[in-house]
Amino acid sequence: MITIFYFIASIVILGALFIAIKAIGGAYLKFRGTRVITCPETRKPVAVNVDVKHAAFSAIGGDPDLRLRSCTRWPERQDCDQDCLLQIELNPKDCLVRNMLTNWYEGKKCVFCHQEVEKVNWHERKPALLSPDNKTVQCNDVPPESLPEVLSTHKPVCWSCYIAESFRREFPHLVVDRNKEPVFK
Repeated sequence: MITIFYFIASIVILGALFIAIKAIGGAYLKFRGTRVITCPETRKPVAVNVDVKHAAFSAIGGDPDLRLRSCTRWPERQDCDQDCLLQIELNPKDCLVRNMLTNWYEGKKCVFCHQEVEKVNWHERKPALLSPDNKTVQCNDVPPESLPEVLSTHKPVCWSCYIAESFRREFPHLVVDRNKEPVFK
């Protein structure tokens, strides 16, 4: 009789533990990463990070409780009422910087080789951007809060062309250009 009780208790405990770990892990994965949202006070883009530990552990009881860990308007406005969190709650995927960039590059062609920019590999071959003054910059060198403006003024560059253009910029004496036309006219 006692063995059956321990068996049932073990199953209940393991079930509760599974549910708790699933809630914690799900909230952690959902709310990690830098996001670009519109500050309700200034109506300008800001980069924020959610306190994912707090969100994850508060998710055990149901909906996660969100609060910011950082914001590009801090420390000056650190005591704001964090109304911007509603934007993250309503659309957590679309304001994530990584997703914004992945969606922007999708279906676009490199301005140099005119090949479609391959699926973004954020750990190895990150694509880049070409500024209106014909300078290449990698995505992770762009401050997240200026990303909406940059994506509206810059053009896509594949990883291979970014490497080639970086070499051209750093070692111009080793490069011979034939019939090169400027990308921005």
